[in-house]
Amino acid sequence: MAAVDDALIHLVGKDLVVVVDLSEGIPTIVYWGDPIPAGDIRSLVDRPTVPGTLDHRVPISVVPEHAQGFAGRPGLLGARQDGTAWAPRFQYSHHTTQPDVSSRIEVVSVDAVAALSLITTIEVADTVRISVTIRNDHSSEDYNLNALSISIPIPDDAAELLEFGGRWAREFSLNRSEWRHGTRSRENRRGRTSHDAPSLLVAGTQGFSEWSGEVWGFHLAWSGNHSWLAQHLADGRRYVQFGELLHPGELVLRSGEQYRSPSLIAAHSRSGLTPMSWRFHRDLRARSKYRDRARPVLLNTWEATYFAHDIGRLTTLAHRAAEVGAEVFVLDDGWFGTRRDDSSGLGDWRVSHEVYPDGLTPLIDAVTNLGMRFGIWIEPEMVNPDSDLYRQHPDWAMSVAGYEPVQSRNQLVLDLTRDDAFAYVLNSLDELFSTHDISYVKWDMNRDHIAAGSHGARAGTHQQTMAVYRLIDELQKRHPGINIESCSSGGGRVDHELLSRSIRVWTSDCNDPHDRQRIQFGASIFVPPEMIGSHIGSSRSHTTYRAHDAHFIASSAIFGHLGIECDLSSQRDDDLTRIRSYVEVHKRFRRLLHSGDHVRFDSADAIVAHGVYSQDRTEALISVAALDTSASLLPNRLRIPELAEHSYTVSIVDPPGLRGTVRHVDAPAWATSPLHVNGALLGTIGLQLPAMYPDSALLIHLAVEG
Repeated sequence: MAAVDDALIHLVGKDLVVVVDLSEGIPTIVYWGDPIPAGDIRSLVDRPTVPGTLDHRVPISVVPEHAQGFAGRPGLLGARQDGTAWAPRFQYSHHTTQPDVSSRIEVVSVDAVAALSLITTIEVADTVRISVTIRNDHSSEDYNLNALSISIPIPDDAAELLEFGGRWAREFSLNRSEWRHGTRSRENRRGRTSHDAPSLLVAGTQGFSEWSGEVWGFHLAWSGNHSWLAQHLADGRRYVQFGELLHPGELVLRSGEQYRSPSLIAAHSRSGLTPMSWRFHRDLRARSKYRDRARPVLLNTWEATYFAHDIGRLTTLAHRAAEVGAEVFVLDDGWFGTRRDDSSGLGDWRVSHEVYPDGLTPLIDAVTNLGMRFGIWIEPEMVNPDSDLYRQHPDWAMSVAGYEPVQSRNQLVLDLTRDDAFAYVLNSLDELFSTHDISYVKWDMNRDHIAAGSHGARAGTHQQTMAVYRLIDELQKRHPGINIESCSSGGGRVDHELLSRSIRVWTSDCNDPHDRQRIQFGASIFVPPEMIGSHIGSSRSHTTYRAHDAHFIASSAIFGHLGIECDLSSQRDDDLTRIRSYVEVHKRFRRLLHSGDHVRFDSADAIVAHGVYSQDRTEALISVAALDTSASLLPNRLRIPELAEHSYTVSIVDPPGLRGTVRHVDAPAWATSPLHVNGALLGTIGLQLPAMYPDSALLIHLAVEG
């Protein structure tokens, strides 16, 4: 049960406790982390006043207040039309908990002078989830909301920050730095989570690693604009703050209207990054619409055909896909309207009779007769100026009246905040799904929001993002059997709110396994393997033009939601045999990979090592990839911690019929014949890795004996 001690409430989750102080106007989290005894811990967390500061204690509340003397960025920014109510001071009103739910609290705070109410919701399970709602209680005057952000304090010994950056085709790059006095911040105005500034951050004690050190991770579950900051105050306290980034004038609350913030998700671990990731993964798995669905192996046609759709070639591709074990055939961009390249047709969601004179049914029948399901690509949030839709409704593009809209990838953003535009897209897709046997949808979003005005006026990214959620929800209600993949020029829109509606995310447009190793490594900190789309691509990458062997390509893909994205119709028989063999390996381990605990290993310079443990620790599959030459003649030993106290058989995984495909210089004995060893020794002594060529990989299987 939630324990109450005066104004302190202990919320109890899964090996996680949050202590909330209600003595101030707005709730303050005074402790969050490993379980502690219930009781008044105020004497341990209170800080004395010191010279040069105010005469009263200034808390870092969930929404810190300038009017209380908080020296950092206030959580609430806004004012009325006449400039009043810009520095509110909320008072505690009441809170509610449910008798059978000990891990949730809702706290209402009010400011009668400003005529505002603030509702804070805190939920604790594997993670801490916090959201806040601001309501305009004034009988007649509007309230201009500029920002509503959520803050969480972090202990003083959090000395380092791990930030996430990157670019298109190189997402989830990790940047680690010392957390000094002052503020680190990042803002994103792209209308999606972006390739370069996703809403992710980790703070940790000095020298934290995958399996050691105390870490605190944060993610804003929101698919639009956002900002975060991490501040080390002059008084020594540290906190992080996350929230939706609003454009000027974007949200105006009329009398009685309210705004609910996106949820901030926070996870803690005293044992490093990997156990912290388990908390994020379990939280997302519990909320996913697809948590009980197997992730099918798919073939995506994009890098095989691009826009050159030909039903004969696609039918041949479908036959090859079935031969190698694909379970879904996904027809990518180019099937509709005048869409022969990226310059026209977007928004005209009608099958092109030029390319498919008999419609899609013959191709769909060919696919389903081969035992596969059929999937299709769409980009419902966009429109080409060269389209029937735009010619009929140019006012449906998001813009600011009086200015020429800015194009990107020859397209504009379709204004789904308009009822008529929303209804058009919903009805078009509903008809497409109702008249065709479609079970998988690749939902793309290929450009940023730039001067994205709703109805040609006020900034509309917030309402557009909410409209996308409504559109997906309504389509899933009407067609519950459809699996939705989220894509945004690769990994440009990755967040837990959208992933709760999606079977997976397309992590990157880069299929180069060399780059993919690090992209997927970074993404896995917040996203479980079965939601990370990863493909067996061409022998020569289409984005980097590097060439790799089949083993490295496939072993870099099989840990996620596996797909194939190469022209199988032009592959030799031995190449098809290789791909089929790796698909069989994936299916052999799929239950483990898509339900177990994903693990990452600290490794020196050239090595990227990760894997999956079964939750009962009876089995594991581990990948060790060399991306460059090592600084030493032999790589460091691979320590494999947190296994059970049992004897394991350790062996190399070679695909059926392809024994000896692993490239190495001088393998240790365990690489050529199974090793039998206690799990504790694997964590303390570890495995000696062989000398490995650049861009080579080992797949290591561990299973409890007997």
